Amino acid sequence: MRELIEKDREITVVPTDYKCANKGIITDVQPQFFTVKLKNEAKGFLKHNYCEFFTTTSHGTLSFNSYPESIEGNTIVVATPAKHKFLQRRQYRRIKFIEKIEIRSGSDTCKVMTLDISAGGMKCMTSDSVSIDKDYDLILPLSESQNIECRFSPVRIEKDSQGGYLVSGRFLYKENRDRMVLIQYCTKRSIEIKNK
Repeated sequence: MRELIEKDREITVVPTDYKCANKGIITDVQPQFFTVKLKNEAKGFLKHNYCEFFTTTSHGTLSFNSYPESIEGNTIVVATPAKHKFLQRRQYRRIKFIEKIEIRSGSDTCKVMTLDISAGGMKCMTSDSVSIDKDYDLILPLSESQNIECRFSPVRIEKDSQGGYLVSGRFLYKENRDRMVLIQYCTKRSIEIKNK
């Protein structure tokens, strides 16, 4: 595990209260711990309370749980985890997500049916005309109490056999916290689906 945690690599830390998600740089790696200098104050972090960690390696996106052994300002010293997993080779985990939503660009509104989502973007189908040259605002309903607001930038539009369109694109976030929430949501849903 130690060889996968590299100095100077960016890492995302999500405490129990995901609204306090933070990013940082790994500044030191030792056999029993590693040190992270967070970009923002360590709000919502508690000693010995488990957090989720995500970082990109040459093998894919690495995910593991561990806890801060000490917290000083925006620097945390984290216990080296015993276990880890690679989410997948692509940067973000993609899950099936069927939902009717609207996407808007100025006064243009399109009704779409989402097919799958990841923290990177989504695939959807629509009978409305979507422009590859526009960005669209949307709200993703993850649950009754949780929505994500972001922009959708189409990168590929294909005509399907029924005269509609398959649209693939990427998400542009107003707040980085929303991307963290979607990473966490997709990871948890994927595990739930696997365990059914």
